[in-house]
Order: sequence, then structure tokens, then C-alpha cells
Amino acid sequence: MEKKSQHQSSSLIRKTDGEDFSDLNYESGFGNSFSSEAIDGALPRGQNSPLVCPFGLYAEQISGTSFTSPRKLNQRSWLYRIKPSATHEPFKPRVPAHGKLVSEFDKSNSYTTPTQLRWKPVDIPDSPTDFIDGLYTICGAGSSFLRHGYAIHMYTANKSMDNCAFCNADGDFLVVPQKGRLWIATECGKLEVSPGEIAVLPQGFRFAVSLPDGPSRGYIAEIFGTHFQLPDLGPIGANGLAAPRDFLVPTAWFEEGSRLGYTIVQKFGGELFTARQDFSPFNVVAWHGNYVPYKYDLSKFCPFNTVLVDHGDPSINTVLTAPTDKPGVALLDFVIFPPRWLVAEHTFRPPYYHRNCMSEFMGLIRGGYEAKADGFLPGGASLHSCMTPHGPDTKTYEATIARGSEAGPYKITDTMAFMFESCLIPRICPWALESPFMDHDYYRCWIGLRSHFSYEEADNESDGELTMWDMEQRILCA
Repeated sequence: MEKKSQHQSSSLIRKTDGEDFSDLNYESGFGNSFSSEAIDGALPRGQNSPLVCPFGLYAEQISGTSFTSPRKLNQRSWLYRIKPSATHEPFKPRVPAHGKLVSEFDKSNSYTTPTQLRWKPVDIPDSPTDFIDGLYTICGAGSSFLRHGYAIHMYTANKSMDNCAFCNADGDFLVVPQKGRLWIATECGKLEVSPGEIAVLPQGFRFAVSLPDGPSRGYIAEIFGTHFQLPDLGPIGANGLAAPRDFLVPTAWFEEGSRLGYTIVQKFGGELFTARQDFSPFNVVAWHGNYVPYKYDLSKFCPFNTVLVDHGDPSINTVLTAPTDKPGVALLDFVIFPPRWLVAEHTFRPPYYHRNCMSEFMGLIRGGYEAKADGFLPGGASLHSCMTPHGPDTKTYEATIARGSEAGPYKITDTMAFMFESCLIPRICPWALESPFMDHDYYRCWIGLRSHFSYEEADNESDGELTMWDMEQRILCA
């Protein structure tokens, strides 16, 4: 599907103030081929790269996949800009170096542990800190150089990016704000992303983050070598979960004029490099294609749940997935736990105790999480790695069974938790393990779980007839 956005008057969209987000327009759809122009006629007709583009613009393609990828997987967009993005000084290592960004995980820079980990919410820094300086890696696996793997980051910031833009050459960012809105200027237009929404910033796009509410905090999943897509619905059918129409992409907007000393900060192999230029990178007057930043409001998610017995697998809450070549196995899933009704009969309704071949990093945007009565706070995080047992804490378990098997339907409200789930075992960065916000008492939430086993009670619940197995067991016990 191709969708086109036009604006009748360039004065509606042609602004020189990157901080102005008062009049945003979006197109909707996931994976569509879009076209958008800030000035009527700025898009070439009938071809991508004419000898002379309308209004003297430069044609530039950005490719999210290899040229020869199958058509159904191929992602690329054409940008028509005032000056091409190649017009800058050579890149140099950023000084000072960042030091807390990782894109290749091995024994030299990270550690493994099967222990359940949890972090308390991180404080917003006192010193001026923008999105780039406030970004740090928690854990990950694989390598951006090998184009396979992921990294999980968090960010804390208190100031907008000033006269600079960020570009991630390593992978796609899935940004989950927890505190404070983000105003994100991109080469395709502007996005406003509030807590309870997410944004995906594909590999290679330049963007700048402003903080209209001041201090901000959130989570980021980065994937190497692939892109997010909507999960298959299987027996659910044609509808449900995240609807394609609820994904929003920006419309063309541009800045023109001189911007002396403008800096492009590029993340490349986990390291930061800078290059100077004399203009804003957000000088794209028109664009078309299917490789584009986008946002999604998590409140629009249509959850599915049990209607008779047992607790559904969390896979039914998947918003986006980055698949591997193995069917049904994800490099990284983004799963949410939104407000919903619990109605299962004779069922332990919170998530069951389990060990998983996948590794699970959880965050909390607001409210509480149904499996943790204490300690898991908005802005905090937890990590349960491959085959590490986890599940409801003691208070949650005791409160649940105290309700009895006749507990009526009730609704979980004022909550939004999420999970980044991956088939790759994460390695944890040293600063995350040594963080003063590490909850060293996390394990205690399960220590209070006591045995409820009662052999006599099991006998009393039988119909009074002893089977041969029952009699043999009584003889053995005697």
C-alpha cells in the first residue's frame, strides 16, 4: 500500500525551529509504502533520481536491507533534501569517549550470571545530561559487527540535545519512555512520544531528542541485523494484538538555512564518532518509501486472555518481534502486560513459576506488576536469564490462593509493564552489576515461600476409595 501526504501551504510545515512540535501530522500503517512532501511538487514524478530534482533538491536513498532482499522484506526510502547528508567533515572519535555503550558482548566487557537480577529506578542526574550522554547499556548478546544480536539500554536525561543529531549505525532503537515526553526530530519528520507510547528509530536515521517536560527516563532495545515486524496471529485469526493502522509515521518537515558547527554523533560499533557540518540534517523536503521511523500507543493494544482455565502464555501479548531464521524463535520480542480482565476459573491467575529457554528483561512504565507485590517500581528493571527460575513473589502467591477457587472476575488497572525477550543469553555490563540501584535483596521475595504440601489433605479430597497405588504408597511410608 502506498500512502501520500501533502500540505497545501508550505507555511504550515516549513519551520526553522526544531523545538516547535505544536502542529504534528502523522500517516498511519505498519510496513506501508508512504510518500510525503512538505511543499507540493517536491517529490519527483515517475522516477526516483531525475537529472534535476524539483526545487533543486538532492535525491538520496537510505537502505534498511540489502538491495537484493526479497521484495516482501526489502526496506528503503528516498529522501529529497536541500543538501546531501555526505556534506560534512571527517568523523573523529568523540571526546570525551562515552564508555558505557556496548555493541559487541564478550568476556572482555561483560559478565554472565544465572542469578535473578533487579534494579531500582535510576535517579535523574544533577548535571546537564542530554539523551546521548544519558544513554548506557545494561546487557546484551551478539555483535553489531556480525549483524546478529541485541543490546538493552536505559537512558536518563535532563536537557535537550543542542545543535547536534544522533545516528545509530549499529541497529534499530525501540524506545520506551517511562518518565517525560520525548520530542524526536527525524529526517522524515517529527514524533512526539509520551510514556505509554513507543518509538522505533531504524538504523541509520539521524534524529534529535528534546525534553518538553524536563527530566526524562526510559528503556531502549536495540537489535542488530534485522528489523521489527508484527507477529503472526496464528489461531487468533485476522484481528487482535497491535493493529497495523495504529502505527504512526511522521510527515515531511524540514529546516533550512545555516547551522554553523552542527554536530552529527554517530554510534558505530558501540563507539561514538562526531562530524561537523554547517546545516541541519533535517533538511528533507519530501520523501517516499517504507523505511521510516514510527510510533505506537500501547493503550491501543488489543490483548487476548484465558476465558476458562489456566494462565495464557505471555507470547499472546507480543507487540513487535524481531524473528530469527528458526520459526517461532525471536531474536527479540517486545511484550506488554496492559490493563485487562482476569476471569479464569479454578486457576492461579498471576504468571506461573517457570524456567524459560528465552531470557527476559522486564521494565515497568506505570503502576504495579501483577506478579510482584513489592520492590518492582516504575523506572526499575529485572533480568531473568535462560533457565533461571522466577515467578510471583511470596505476597502475591499467598494473596492469590487466599482468594480461593471461587474468586470472581476482576480487572488489573493502572499498570503497564513490558518485557524484552530473547533467545540469546545476555551478558551484563559491569556498571549494571555494580550499580548502586541494584536490588541485592531481590532473591528474598521468594525466600518466604513455604510448603503447603499436605498428604492427609490430599487423601481427604479423594472420593474415599483407595487405589492400588495409594495402598502401596501408604505401605512404603509406614
